[in-house]
Amino acid sequence: MNLRHVLVLPDRDAAEEVAGELADRFGLAEEPQLVRDALAGEDDAEDAQWLVVVEDPDGRYDPQALDALADEHEGWLEAP
Repeated sequence: MNLRHVLVLPDRDAAEEVAGELADRFGLAEEPQLVRDALAGEDDAEDAQWLVVVEDPDGRYDPQALDALADEHEGWLEAP
């Protein structure tokens, strides 16, 4: 089972902070990927969300804990 968790954050600073905390809290095997997700029809960076993508090939990361971490930074965990 190869899972991918996607945390949605309001801005780049929050995404970078969450990525750093993920490594500390969960001891990730791989560095999470940061992806800018522009809202439909918008080119302005102010209208972009940032995604933190966490590969979880062994299914060992708790989705509730990931969602709680994202929530601390005004974000959420996307449903699979």
